[in-house]
Amino acid sequence: MSNRIVDVIKMEPAKKIEVSGWVRSFRANKFISLNDGSCMASLQVVIDPDNFDIETINGLNTGASIWVSGPLVESLGGGQKTEISANEIRIIGNSNPEELQKTILQPKKHSLEKLREQGHLRMRTNLFGAVFRIRHHMSFAIHKYFNDKGFFYIHTPIITGTDAEGAGETFRVTTLPLGKKEVDNSQDFFGKPTHLTVSGQLEAELAALALGKAYTFGPTFRAENSNTTRHLAEFWMVEPEIAFADINDDIDLGEDFLKYLINYALDKCQEDLKFLNERALKEEEQLPKEKRNELSLIERMKMVSSNKFERISYTEAINILERSKPNKKKKFKYPIEWGVDLQSEHEKFLVEKHFKKPVVIVDYPASIKAFYMRENDDGKTVAAMDILFPGIGEIIGGSQREERYEVLQKKCKEFKIPEDAIWWYLETRKFGSVPHAGFGLGFERLMMFVTGMTNIRDVIPFPRTPNNAEF
Repeated sequence: MSNRIVDVIKMEPAKKIEVSGWVRSFRANKFISLNDGSCMASLQVVIDPDNFDIETINGLNTGASIWVSGPLVESLGGGQKTEISANEIRIIGNSNPEELQKTILQPKKHSLEKLREQGHLRMRTNLFGAVFRIRHHMSFAIHKYFNDKGFFYIHTPIITGTDAEGAGETFRVTTLPLGKKEVDNSQDFFGKPTHLTVSGQLEAELAALALGKAYTFGPTFRAENSNTTRHLAEFWMVEPEIAFADINDDIDLGEDFLKYLINYALDKCQEDLKFLNERALKEEEQLPKEKRNELSLIERMKMVSSNKFERISYTEAINILERSKPNKKKKFKYPIEWGVDLQSEHEKFLVEKHFKKPVVIVDYPASIKAFYMRENDDGKTVAAMDILFPGIGEIIGGSQREERYEVLQKKCKEFKIPEDAIWWYLETRKFGSVPHAGFGLGFERLMMFVTGMTNIRDVIPFPRTPNNAEF
């Protein structure tokens, strides 16, 4: 098996090594820039054209895949410590120069929209190679964090008959014929209406009430017809649940978890983050000063990891917003009053202008939160929390769960949730119910923060959005 370029660039000179990869460029019939996707850097391969047949030389086009063998020697040129002096080259897969001109593989700047249109090729660009290597590291870090903390990983259903959020914007799953006006649900595959899951939380709670600490990390689906830079129809959620825990334990876990992930990225993804940081700085040079970030990507990450998150109640947040200059000058698009759901402009002000660090808001009005959140003693609020990040807004949403059977039963009636739909969820409150809590982290929101990408479609390999299900 060939050596990986990420390993080769760290090696000392050697008599013979083998590498495989894709040609990024071929200059002066002598210098091949070779990349295999294992890292940002490309390896320079130097050839003597007199030692290779014309067919091989003509096949060294951008995008072609090749195998190379030869000694690893000290580089005489700048930009790299070592290079391969090629003795053998095999063309594995040809790249047609004429067809190449129609693709994003040609070495020039392309718009993000153009890159999305050619999603089958965009991972081979420096930008998306960096994004998806970081995505891998963040996925691994999530599992490592929870494993090291004694959590158990639970696979929750993708097909479900329960709508955990009560949003109503779900994808129906059915085997019944299309276009039939009268539908007999008893004749459907599962004998009742089912849809793709919007959350694994309710099932994860069952696991936590048996195993103590559990988490799920998988795809979720929302049929929201929204074409914004922050919405996907298919996205990944991380949802931990902890038994014998209250809202403060939940916040502590969320803060520690986020700081761990960010520090992990800073430690393990240095080369890719440096590239993305420099790219973002160049992009922002084209913007007016008032629209530029005060901190660079890496500075924002370090700011989050080194600061204790500010914790305030929803009522305190409303008071701050009401007294703020933007509100007094009527610059907020959405009005501020107790009882409204906070909008992104409000979250942005609290995080980026007022506190200038991550903010945790707790104790939201019960009317704007889900039925399963624990009712506070004031009868008006629930033990819910949101963690807000700069540039992102809400990155985590969680709560202490309602563990009291009678109260949960009452909430079901208030939210018009049929008890027979979630009888199993209610029944867990009859047998050794305990205070417990959990949260949901939108993985793509985390990826946007860690990579600095401003469109959620650019941090998931194959985005699913309205009118778009390519690849």
